Amino acid sequence: MFSWGTTRRRTTTGCGRGSTTGASTRRRRSSTGRSSAGSGGGWSNESDSAADDLAKGWAGIQAVPRVFTLDRTDGKRLIQWPVEELESLRREKITMKNIELRTGSLVEVRGLSVSQADVEVEFELPSFVGAETFDENWIVDPPKLCREKGAYGNGGVGPFGLLVLAADSLEENTAVFFRVFRADQGYKVLMCADQRRSSKRNELYKPASGGFVDVDIKKDGKISLRTLIDHSVVESFGGGGRTVITSRVYPTLLLKGNTHVYAFNYGTETVKISELNAWNMSQAQIS
Repeated sequence: MFSWGTTRRRTTTGCGRGSTTGASTRRRRSSTGRSSAGSGGGWSNESDSAADDLAKGWAGIQAVPRVFTLDRTDGKRLIQWPVEELESLRREKITMKNIELRTGSLVEVRGLSVSQADVEVEFELPSFVGAETFDENWIVDPPKLCREKGAYGNGGVGPFGLLVLAADSLEENTAVFFRVFRADQGYKVLMCADQRRSSKRNELYKPASGGFVDVDIKKDGKISLRTLIDHSVVESFGGGGRTVITSRVYPTLLLKGNTHVYAFNYGTETVKISELNAWNMSQAQIS
């Protein structure tokens, strides 16, 4: 069923070339793949204390079933994407188009049930003039770069993306976002999931995770993000599934119902939402 609310967290990332990590998904689900493609999932361990694992009675969860295909652009990169059967759980649809996100913009996706949702958004990048210079030493440790740059500090092109499971005051939120850097050879796109503000519970493991997205952002002028939200799990697919990050989060305010999903841009360059489609999700039934 489409529900992770009874299990706990670890974050993993899967980045392009051949990696099959990046999964933290639901337990009972169809794993049927699409034709001419492999299918599978992943496993997410817990990262809190062993005593906590014993008390709760579990130490990990499976990830959402995925289809694995080779990137058609060069046949070298592995693409991960949720199995199409997941779309049968989609219910009410919310659509937003042609929305400019100027620096500091925060736009709510209204009408969305934030505890179980599927959000697909395409961001258009009109300008790269303000892109920060890329340090080649950053290539070896994307999560560290995500921690240092963060979702809330101003950048050039980005940070922009989604704030999910966000409280009214934003004191709790999980940020899934991109930053674009100017490198010697083109541009580098960093994708991050920052859990450090995901919960007011100080004892939880709340990392910032990330990976680079292997796309030609200058040529394309746009990048996509799909985020699945299921209670305590936030699973995101960047660049059409070239980079995947799965997070387990435990916001204290979720049970009170006052949480939201926002699109945001804290970079100096304007970013445009070409199109955002979001669906409330129902639970899968086991036959």
